[in-house]
Parts: sequence; structure tokens; C-alpha cells
Amino acid sequence: MRWTHRRPIFGIVVGTLLFTVACAPAEPERVRPASATSAAELGGMDALVAAAKKEGALNLIALPPDWANYGAMITAFGKKYGIRVNSGQPDYTSQDEINAARGLKGTPLAPDVLDLGANVALANTDVFAPYKVATWADFPEPLKEPTGLWFADYGGYMSIGYDAGRVPAPSSIQDLLKSAYKGKVSIDGDPTAAGAAFNAVVTASLGNGGSPDDIGPGVDFFGQLKRNGNLVRGEPNTTTIQTGKTSVVIDWDYLNAGYASKLKGVVDWKILVPQHAVVGSYYVQAVHKDAPHPAAARLWEEFLYSDEGQNIWLRGLARPVRADAMRRAGTIDAAADANLPPVVGDPVFLSPAQTDAAKKYLTENWNRAVS
Repeated sequence: MRWTHRRPIFGIVVGTLLFTVACAPAEPERVRPASATSAAELGGMDALVAAAKKEGALNLIALPPDWANYGAMITAFGKKYGIRVNSGQPDYTSQDEINAARGLKGTPLAPDVLDLGANVALANTDVFAPYKVATWADFPEPLKEPTGLWFADYGGYMSIGYDAGRVPAPSSIQDLLKSAYKGKVSIDGDPTAAGAAFNAVVTASLGNGGSPDDIGPGVDFFGQLKRNGNLVRGEPNTTTIQTGKTSVVIDWDYLNAGYASKLKGVVDWKILVPQHAVVGSYYVQAVHKDAPHPAAARLWEEFLYSDEGQNIWLRGLARPVRADAMRRAGTIDAAADANLPPVVGDPVFLSPAQTDAAKKYLTENWNRAVS
């Protein structure tokens, strides 16, 4: 997010000095930036900043400027520290990031840090360097790897976005089976390949008696939605929402909140996080172990997880991992926090094993259910 003593003349003075030196605490040995697992190991934040400025650059990858407010984040970091930020390949997927990290290893073009989907991160921890930012204690335990190999950054919950001017307000996932939603409901991609669509099925499962270990009811729900004529093919966007083609979108709450912001005054876009089907997911950060700018990589992580960085994500409608701690401390941007839809109920986060089992079930059953 990383000694000397003089030889005195009188014996009594010698004894006093030797006693003092023996009892004085030793300064911690400092390490090179590429090996630092915290800023303290480099001598503190001032030393980390100095080392990063000496490197002079930071390589980022797969960060669209309008995604989670990354454009503002990059600008703020560069301005604060005077470090040139090279941000490339904004449309890369998480797997593309890993491929780039491996393929560009040892070159000055390699990414310094990675922003990844959790499943891709868990499968590629050999690419990461352990690092713990100063605010490490604020992260919930399930959202960080104990040694600092990876740590959650921002995320959200599956939600139902809908055009209140075209369809009635739903109160649950099951409501979307009603005739009022005929030809109106969409998801963001193919659940067998796209994370948002996959989690839409998980949400539907929880809302129809299923569980993280059993997404069958979710697949059945979408099969029924298709038979009722309510499911629309094609991915939603601001144009399909504005024209009424996709008046209901099951997607992450921060993406639905983004539609509401972009279409304000044009479409009355409302958002519901279903109370009994709260599915959460976070992206994760990691420092590339072969980062060409190891100090800048670690300073970037420190900035992301500072109050300033966390509030920049929040203003981009993404839920930062330190949100609860910042609310308690009174450091959260209250106005930005209020823009996110409320969440009632206990969130469900699928484990890697549950995710793998659910993907297998989808691969075997999705096309047959919705064809």
C-alpha cells in the first residue's frame, strides 16, 4: 500500500559510558526497499518517501481512470509525492495483469503493484512480495493474508438497480419473476466467465433458499426468469438503461451507484441490496515481488490505505476496506459514505473452495437452464 564512543581519561567515566552503551536499545537494522515488509523496516515513512522519490516513477496496470475513482487517485498520489505515474493497459483483466507481471519480469516496464480479483490473486501468490501498510490493523482478518502477500482494497455488494420511472420497486430477488419486469432484467455478462454475473447467480440462490454451498436455486431462478420472458440478453450500460432496454440490472452496488450518478436527472435509478441475499466481494492489492520501483510500490500502497486514499475510493462509489474503522474514528467522508445504498443483513463472502464448486456447477448447468 516498508555508535561511536570516545575513549575517556578517567576510569569511572569509562565505566559509566560502557554501562550506558550496553543498556541503550539497538537501532533496528534497515533493509532494502525490495525486501521491506513495512515502512518501519526502511526507517519510517519519511525514509520510504525519500526512497520512492529517488526512484522517481511508479508503474500501474489495469486501472481505468473512471473505475473506483482511480483517475483521481493517481493524480493525487503524483501531486503529493512528485512521482511520475505510468498507468498502462487500463482494459486488462486480472489474469492479464498476472501475465504481464510474469512476462515483463526483470524489465523497467513490469508493473510495480497489482489490483486483482480475489480468485486470481489466490492462485498467483508466488508473484507477490509481503508488505503490511501502517493501517494494517484496521483490515478485517478474512480480508488480508497474514504475512501481507495480499490485502483487500475496495469492494461492494450485489444489488438490484432499477428505473423507478419504468418498473415498480422490487423488495426481493423473487419479485423480479413478476410480469411487471417482463423483458427488463439483465446481468453483467455470462456467469460462467464474468465475476459480476457469477455473483448475481449466487445472490439469486441466497434469495431462493440456496446457500454458498448450493447455487442450484440461483440457476433455477434464472431459468424461470428466462421462461417468463423477463431476462434480457446483452450487457447493460448507460445507453441500454436510458432507452429502457435494461430497466433492471443485477450488479455490484458501486456500479449501480455509478449509473445513478451518470444518469442523474435523466433516469430515476434506484438501488436495492436484497436483505436476505447480501453477497459481498473485494478486489485485492499486492506488491509485485519483482517491482522495478519497489519503494514507490510500497508508498503507493501506504497512500491507498491512508484516510486520504480510502476516501478517494469512497468518492468513486467503491466501499474501502477500512470504512468501518474510519467511521469509528470519524475520518470517513460522510457525504460520500451516504451516497452508497444501505446494507441490511449479514454479508456472505464465498470461500475459494465454494467459488470453485459454484463455477463447476454453473459450467455444467447454466446453458441448459437458460437456453
